Amino acid sequence: MSKGLIVQKFGGSSVANVERIQNVAKRVTGYRKKGFDVVVVVSALGDTTDELIELASQITTEPSEREMDMLLSTGEQISVALLAMAIHKLGFEAISFTGSQVGIVTDKSHTKARIVKIATDRIKKELKVGRVVIVAGFQGVTPDDDITTLGRGGSDLTAVALAKELKADECEIYTDVDGIYSTDPRIEPKAKKLAQITYDEMLEMASLGAQVMQARSIEVAKKFDVPIHVRSSFSDKDGTMIIKEVKNMEDVLVTGITLNKNEAKITICEVPDKPGVAAKIFKELASSGISVDMIVQNVSHTRKTDISFTVNKNDAARTIKAIKKVNSDIGAGDILVDEDIARISIVGVGMKSHHGVAAKMFETLAHEKINIEMISTSDISISCIIKKNLGGTAVKILHEKFNLSK
Repeated sequence: MSKGLIVQKFGGSSVANVERIQNVAKRVTGYRKKGFDVVVVVSALGDTTDELIELASQITTEPSEREMDMLLSTGEQISVALLAMAIHKLGFEAISFTGSQVGIVTDKSHTKARIVKIATDRIKKELKVGRVVIVAGFQGVTPDDDITTLGRGGSDLTAVALAKELKADECEIYTDVDGIYSTDPRIEPKAKKLAQITYDEMLEMASLGAQVMQARSIEVAKKFDVPIHVRSSFSDKDGTMIIKEVKNMEDVLVTGITLNKNEAKITICEVPDKPGVAAKIFKELASSGISVDMIVQNVSHTRKTDISFTVNKNDAARTIKAIKKVNSDIGAGDILVDEDIARISIVGVGMKSHHGVAAKMFETLAHEKINIEMISTSDISISCIIKKNLGGTAVKILHEKFNLSK
């Protein structure tokens, strides 16, 4: 009789070499010994995905997205097979599958596909006979049998979606840090590990640049109330629970700070200030599959205006190409690109019920002579675009100002 079902996800750093794969195998079989059924989702080994992207870039700067998915999905196939072998070596039954073999069906958006449905029959059949089921993360298949990938960090999404479909008792996300911190401990050594964080705060932190988890996986967890335990694959300590509500959540003003250096600011100069022009620009960007973040339009005094917005740095070249398509139609001027920027954000559910948080943030940055180029806010976050080289300083002074190491 099974004690319950646990879905475990191991990131690339957790399976970076043979020794670490063997370490994961011991951890997984430890749960089997205790009587749990286990489904394991694995990322590609170490930096394999980056290495494959680099290989592609040596051949072409504009590879087909379909072929990129074919290429990148191979990384996870290597790790699932090796982990299955390592578990067999320890005397336990295991079987590895690709995303398509377990029926993870996605839409046709190559490189950032969305999961449509998961057929869990094959997984359940293998669990029933006592096997550990190992699933390649980050990938799925279209109804036409084309391989797709789920975007960077997509293994998190695979794990959360499987936990939901299989009604797992818990979803454990193993990484190289022992939980979620108030900010990146590599930037601010005084960063504090959080015992709990809400879905909303984690979603905001993930979408603003915290790289512990993929934002889309948190969306799914929140929607279906899947509790997530983020913990280290190198220790047995408890990590951070991501849940619906945290006690005293409104008492804590700021929960975390994120810094994202992977952004570019695009400015379109001399845009005619008339109805429908901005719509044309952003419609073209949307149809090119480019996500736009902050947008600022200057006040027009000459019936012409500048529009600035931020995009992921990797999308900068595609963004310029898309804007050039509409620029002559709308009669706009030059396109400027600034990649020397970073986004600093503070996040906390408590902001909803407190005032003066923005003023405190801006005053703290001003005191250090850090200029703010753009600002955006949500119910539970405030973000500022600043110069990239000042990012680390901004994290440290805000962390101290909001007492996050206490």
